Amino acid sequence: MLQTLHERFGFDRFRDGQEAVILALLAGRSALAVFPTGGGKSLCYQLPALLLDGLTLVISPLIALMKDQVDALAAKGIAAARLDSSLDADALAHVHEQLAAGSLKLLYVAPERLANASFRQHLKNLPVQLVAIDEAHCISEWGHNFRPEYLKLARLCRTLKIPRVLALTATATPQVAREIRRHFRIAAADHVQLSFHRPNLELRVTRCTPGERQAVLLDRVAALEGSAVVYVTRQETAEEVATLLARHGHAARAYHAGLPDACRAEAQHAFMAGDTRIMVATIAFGMGIDKADIRGVIHYNLPKSLENHTQEIGRAGRDGQPAVCELLACAADLTVLENFIYADTPTPGALGNLLDRVLRLGQTFDVSAYDLSVTCDIRPTVVATVLTYLEIDHIIEATGSFYANYRAKMRRTLAEMLAGRAAAERKFLQKVLEAGRPGRGWLRFEPAALAAALGVSRETIVAALGGLHAAGDLVLEPSGVRQGFRMKKPPGELPALTEKLARLFARREQADLARLGQVLALAGHRGCLTAYVTRHFGETLAAPCGHCDRCRGVPAQAVTRAAARRPGDDAWRALREVVAENHAALATSRQLARFLCGLTSPASTRAQLSRHPAFGLLADLPFADVLVMAGAS
Repeated sequence: MLQTLHERFGFDRFRDGQEAVILALLAGRSALAVFPTGGGKSLCYQLPALLLDGLTLVISPLIALMKDQVDALAAKGIAAARLDSSLDADALAHVHEQLAAGSLKLLYVAPERLANASFRQHLKNLPVQLVAIDEAHCISEWGHNFRPEYLKLARLCRTLKIPRVLALTATATPQVAREIRRHFRIAAADHVQLSFHRPNLELRVTRCTPGERQAVLLDRVAALEGSAVVYVTRQETAEEVATLLARHGHAARAYHAGLPDACRAEAQHAFMAGDTRIMVATIAFGMGIDKADIRGVIHYNLPKSLENHTQEIGRAGRDGQPAVCELLACAADLTVLENFIYADTPTPGALGNLLDRVLRLGQTFDVSAYDLSVTCDIRPTVVATVLTYLEIDHIIEATGSFYANYRAKMRRTLAEMLAGRAAAERKFLQKVLEAGRPGRGWLRFEPAALAAALGVSRETIVAALGGLHAAGDLVLEPSGVRQGFRMKKPPGELPALTEKLARLFARREQADLARLGQVLALAGHRGCLTAYVTRHFGETLAAPCGHCDRCRGVPAQAVTRAAARRPGDDAWRALREVVAENHAALATSRQLARFLCGLTSPASTRAQLSRHPAFGLLADLPFADVLVMAGAS
């Protein structure tokens, strides 16, 4: 074991916790590793993967992180690959060839790929000895970052008779850790948890008003030497703050999910290379970022949970040198964060509409989560959660995902593509290609409709197009993911099922509000700030840390919000003008309230209403108050 550690990874000894986890896995037991950000979780499955006979399957929700890890392993001469949506047909085929040959030691996949029935069937024929599940806290329905597809992982591991499972996370509270262990049948003795106290991180909290916050930030950034990350809540805030810092002579860039992929990649590269000193980012930035010399993490806005706060400050000071982690505690942020929570909770009416649409499609059916999201005006994560609960209740069963549409750009003439082929094949391919709908240099295909017209299977059409792509005759791009299902049992009374799901989402709303309350309590905590955070994760410090604001004698200041303003006549006039415009995406009071609070929804996004001058008109008001106004308009 130590020889492999040295020869393949270049280390002479294990870091804290790693050896205990690895020994449990090599003994055939499952384990849970709760290591702080940067604690060395990856080695806990990468080294056993080399020592076990067979394949290690790594389930990770982040494509960028998978790519970085596969590239790093390849540089060490370790046979690793990934299967994700960014790979083209040739790359996918190469990975499957490696799997068939048994030459891979590690295969990285996203949890969504396991919804594909053909991939699950393929796994049954592979010698999987270990499944490593990154971000395992996502399995917790009451955790801070629930992902519904994680709920199916434990059942899948049992179905495939996986010998051992390693669950990995940096942010599991005792309750979430118990839930992970229960799902994956991990013994308490094989739960290895490291301390969340990092002595080189100096925790600070500064209470400020919206009017003071920019000046405070400029002062802190000027005092910091080295790189820093400034975390914000909204995309527009990222742009505003990055512009503010640049205007004052700081090399700063914005990073958020609203930027094109190329812009985000460029910003990240500039930050990693040191060309950009300060990254102003939403939570879209940070996962898998391994920059050792970040000297400061500043929360310009309140984080939505202590888990988020801990994960984000964990990116500072990975080189062991001192780093400052400061929370600018502004009470005005509470309304925005609470509004996000309230607006994300689906109404019973919306849930009933979704269930009615899904459960009346027949014995076998397929759906687009995106289309359902827009039609029912429910966020995609909520749609995915509902479908997962229906699977867990054995009402439906996933049969596999597929692309509904393809577009092709011809690289050769039709005559050149058909030359040298057998007559029957030539005739069939000609019918397929002539059925493509032209548009801006591309031909568009709907395999299901084309298959029905030609009297063949959809798979035959896809294979024909894929063959032309593989031969270099055309460039093929799929789109429109659909998920297939079949009914397993009658769903029962829809009103009762709707009520059950509505209760689940209401409980989740209360859990999210409670997590926000814990952040507020940190801001006003009178004792050691580090001790407060570690206690949240089940760890009691023997003594105060000695290096946070409270330990250094900086007094606590309670963060209290001011009374909400009363909208004037101008606001009411603008609201009535929006109502008079009769936007279909703002047909209900709740839809209108979300719009006025500056919260996008699937329907309003499709209608491009975020560009409307009234979007976010009442963003500083509590959602409940805006909902009353919307209902009275």
